[in-house]
Amino acid sequence: MGQHLHSHLQGLSAFVHTVETGSFTAAGIRMGMSKSAVGKAVARLEERLGVRLLERTTRSLSVTAEGRTYYESCLRVIDELGTTESLLAARHNSVSGVLRVNLPLSFGRSCVMPVLLELSHRHPGLELDVSFTDRFVDLVEEGVDLAVRLGGVGDHATLVGRSLGMQRSVICAAPSYLERKGRPLSADDLASHDCVAFAKDGRPLPWTVRGADGLPLMMAVRPRHTVSHGEALLDAVVGGLGVACLSTWLIAGELLKGTLEVLPVGLPYGDAPITALWPKSRDLAPKVRVAVDALVAAFLPVPPWDR
Repeated sequence: MGQHLHSHLQGLSAFVHTVETGSFTAAGIRMGMSKSAVGKAVARLEERLGVRLLERTTRSLSVTAEGRTYYESCLRVIDELGTTESLLAARHNSVSGVLRVNLPLSFGRSCVMPVLLELSHRHPGLELDVSFTDRFVDLVEEGVDLAVRLGGVGDHATLVGRSLGMQRSVICAAPSYLERKGRPLSADDLASHDCVAFAKDGRPLPWTVRGADGLPLMMAVRPRHTVSHGEALLDAVVGGLGVACLSTWLIAGELLKGTLEVLPVGLPYGDAPITALWPKSRDLAPKVRVAVDALVAAFLPVPPWDR
């Protein structure tokens, strides 16, 4: 009975992951199995059921009508199991298992990791698997439980999002630079200053500030220097290289130390949403729920770096 149950569950899991990722290869990466092992598990499931769940060609997989019906049934079973696990975990106040989190490089390290570390201390059974990248990550295909993103998240029907606030930016410079070059008091003054801009794909990004009317104002600066790494850009500005438009979460510590000064050029503007994202094909597992709750409590209504 045990061996048959294991085989049935493995086949069900392999089928669901294959439908969600679109290939045996991606399903195998998510499950920690080889492509052939996933394909064989699905084939055994089809043989046991007596129906074809997937149409296979040399280049693609597609779900049959019977496969779609079975997939929806599998999701109901998984959702019911998830609900039961949530109830049991809540009853015993237990949060455990591997939490796979994907974070943006600088923001993740500076602002999200302290929250996750505190969470791990409160829940000893929780295991963190944290990856850092500024590229787009497909949460479903890569088996990620939770992601935090800066900026737009696009129209993703497979994801659920929770707002964690807005990133704000200010124009700033080091006292050493200001003593040497003077203090710009308006946007027009920036033309005579050494501006340092963040570069993406080789192009400097415009500076977004809030105008006197409260609306966003895009400032197209002509930078003397460009840097394509946030923390390196911060180091350059602290070192007196010039004036920059930087996020408040990045410079909060330097403002407290007095190594940077905010300039009266435009008003702070929320230029990018901060969002927690997770796949919606499952009930929100206890480990994901506590992580989202911890981030909401830490960042809202006002994040620590803006207090």
